[in-house]
Amino acid sequence: MRWFEITLVTFTLVTAVFWALDKFVLRKRRAEAGLLAEEHVPWYIDYSNAFFPVLLAILILRSFIAEPFRIPTGSMIPTLKIGDFILVNKFAYGLRLPVTNSKIVSIGEPERGDVAVFRYPGMGKDDPDAGIDFVKRVIGMPGDHVVYQRGVLTINGKPLAYKARGPVEIRSGDDGIALPGMLIEETVGKRPHLVQNYLQSLEQGGMGDGEFQVPPGHYLVMGDNRDNSLDGRFWGMLPEKNLRGKAFLVWMNWNKGVDFSRIGERIP
Repeated sequence: MRWFEITLVTFTLVTAVFWALDKFVLRKRRAEAGLLAEEHVPWYIDYSNAFFPVLLAILILRSFIAEPFRIPTGSMIPTLKIGDFILVNKFAYGLRLPVTNSKIVSIGEPERGDVAVFRYPGMGKDDPDAGIDFVKRVIGMPGDHVVYQRGVLTINGKPLAYKARGPVEIRSGDDGIALPGMLIEETVGKRPHLVQNYLQSLEQGGMGDGEFQVPPGHYLVMGDNRDNSLDGRFWGMLPEKNLRGKAFLVWMNWNKGVDFSRIGERIP
C-alpha cells in the first residue's frame, strides 16, 4: 500500500503546483491578453484543475479519516479471513502525515484488544518486508509483563479469561494441511474475541510460547491464529511510531469469489 500512498501524494503535489500557478498567475495573464477561452488553456493546467480537488479529497480521506486495506494471509483467522477488505480508522491513534507516518496531532492511544494496522518493523535491517502494512491484535501495553504458555496469556500476573468454543481444523494457508485445533473465546481488555490454536500447542506448548517485557513507547501484538502468525513474539515489540490506525469493519471479502456473509462485519 505504501507505493500507492507515495504515488497519490506525488500526483497531488504536482497538480497542486499547476493549479496554484494557474489560479494566481497564468489566469490573470490570459485575461490581460484576452485569451480566457478553453482552447488557450495548456493541457497540463486543464488536467490539474480537474484532478487536483479530487486527489486532495482522496488524500485527506485516506490519510486522516479512513483507509481500506486487504488481508492477504490467515494470521488473524478467525477474526479476519484471507481476502477480507477492511476499513481502518486513521485518527484513532493520532493524525499522522502520509508517507512518513509522523504524528502531528495526538488524539488517542491503542487499547488492549484493539486490532491495529501498523508498519512492520522487520526482523533486522535487511528484512525486505520491513515497512509493509501488517494487522495484529494489541496484547501488551507499555510496561506490561506478558507470558504466553500453552495458549494461555498472563498479563502482569493475571491469566486472561478463556472459554472453549469447539474443535476446528486449522490450515497453514488456503491449500495447507488441516490439523486439529480448538476455537477459543479470549477476553483481552473489554472485548471478547475468538482465537484458534493447534491442539498440540495447547497440550505441549508451541514455538510462540515465551515471556515478554514491553518497554515504554512499544506494544506487543499477536495474531488471533496463534500458531500461524508472524508477530511480536518472534520479531519483538512494536514501536508506537509504526502505528497506522485501528481496524473496525470488514466491507467486503474477495478470495475465491465474493463472500457476501462478510460484508458489514464489525471487527471485535
